[in-house]
Amino acid sequence: MGIINFIRDYERLARFKLGRFEGMMGPGIVFAIPILHQVVKVDTRTQVLDIPRQTNITKDNASIDIDFLVYMRVDINQAQKAILEVEEFRMAVVGLATTTLRAVIGDIALDEVLSQRERINEAIRLRLDQETGRWGIKVTNVEIREIDPPREIQEAMNRQMSAERVRRAVVLEADGTRQASITVAEGDKQASILKAEGQRQAEILSAEGDQQAAVLRAQGFSDALARIFQVARGIDSNTLTLQYLDTLKNIGESPSSKFIFPLEFTKLLDGLAGGFTGKSDDDKESG
Repeated sequence: MGIINFIRDYERLARFKLGRFEGMMGPGIVFAIPILHQVVKVDTRTQVLDIPRQTNITKDNASIDIDFLVYMRVDINQAQKAILEVEEFRMAVVGLATTTLRAVIGDIALDEVLSQRERINEAIRLRLDQETGRWGIKVTNVEIREIDPPREIQEAMNRQMSAERVRRAVVLEADGTRQASITVAEGDKQASILKAEGQRQAEILSAEGDQQAAVLRAQGFSDALARIFQVARGIDSNTLTLQYLDTLKNIGESPSSKFIFPLEFTKLLDGLAGGFTGKSDDDKESG
């Protein structure tokens, strides 16, 4: 009576007939007859291998403990290689990963090991994938979990990080002071520019005001002279004579006992008399 094997989609079954490999079976139902057939089931899902912690020597001869994880899967199209090419592919991958890690770390200095995990992960993955490809195994990812340097190295690293933090703080403080000084200087410059601009505008406005005031004063003086000229044109000689006599009258009222009459006084009287009689100088000449 045969044995019925139910093979899932992510599984394959290697069937041997009297020791001869018949092929990879599945998914679905696969029959196997006892004694006649031997079967080996293979899981093609991604598997995680925990690589134990081990001590490695860096390029600069520093010892360091590292443990990491390897993510791998059996290629579904080459699953027979995981059965025919290697006895126990998981153990083979673990051993290969251990030696690969030592080779990679041996080419890198301690500082780079501590600061470039991604680079180390990718280097290990590439080397593993090249070697495991002949077994039908694909290494998809490598992740370093912990890196433990010796105590003295750890203390030196702590001192270095502390000094780096102090340096960054000093640099940031100096940069902040410089930026503050620049900001203050820029503010003073803008204030000086605005003050000078304000003074210039004030002087311009003051000069314009003085100019307009001078123009208005000159215009007023010109208008006054024009009005005086218009009034003066309407005054005749008789009016001037009477004004002259009125001035003499005021002089006569003073306590002075001496009177001085200008030479033109007689002519002035003649003109005044002529004005009262209604005769002008022209009438006299014609008479």
